[in-house]
Amino acid sequence: MYKRVVLKLSGEALKGNSGFGIDPKTVKSICLEIKDILTLGIELIIIVGAGNLWRGKNASDLGMDRSQADYMGMLGTIMNGLALQDGLESIGVPTRVMSALNVNAVAEPYIRRRALRHLEKGRVVIISGGTGAPYFSTDTAASLRAAELAAECILMAKNGTEGIYDKDPKIFKDAKLYNVITFAEILNKQLGVMDSTAVSMARENHIQIKVFSMNKVGNIKKAIMGEKIGTTVIE
Repeated sequence: MYKRVVLKLSGEALKGNSGFGIDPKTVKSICLEIKDILTLGIELIIIVGAGNLWRGKNASDLGMDRSQADYMGMLGTIMNGLALQDGLESIGVPTRVMSALNVNAVAEPYIRRRALRHLEKGRVVIISGGTGAPYFSTDTAASLRAAELAAECILMAKNGTEGIYDKDPKIFKDAKLYNVITFAEILNKQLGVMDSTAVSMARENHIQIKVFSMNKVGNIKKAIMGEKIGTTVIE
């Protein structure tokens, strides 16, 4: 079992059955799962996306300035981070929201040593704001923070995806789910479950990745306990 992990939450996981936004009931359900896994004695870092609120690349494809669109997405991750903090602290889980963007009124600035200190004190650290720079996804932010904070594994909790497939399961009914796959295979086959920068960074820093669905209660704990779930990415 791991000692310190990064949980990368898809922004879509927070919207529940609604098509957009943040669903408080869904957030509470996720927070209860997180509280349960903390009983295992792990140190937890959460990176959250903003796909439930905004997608910078999609806006860029429609003609918006890419940097501006990406900064808007970073603000969306801060909103999601605050929602998770509220949900966790309402059930007694000590939490700190840190941001790569300077928003001192609602979140601490991301400082590596301060984040490590929070983890040592048993707090869940939610890191928002992506990398703080445009043109990088929250997947890359997850790999970056995992390397900086010496996490052993990145848990990629997806919304509606069971793991990594050889082709898009939404289009091809015969898509094959990988139980185990290497970093090299993901890059060579250009499988789009994560962006290539995130995959390369995790590979270079020897950080294992587990990709699984968030849609089933208990899946986060199963992933941490090493049960056969989703896809494990190894060297």
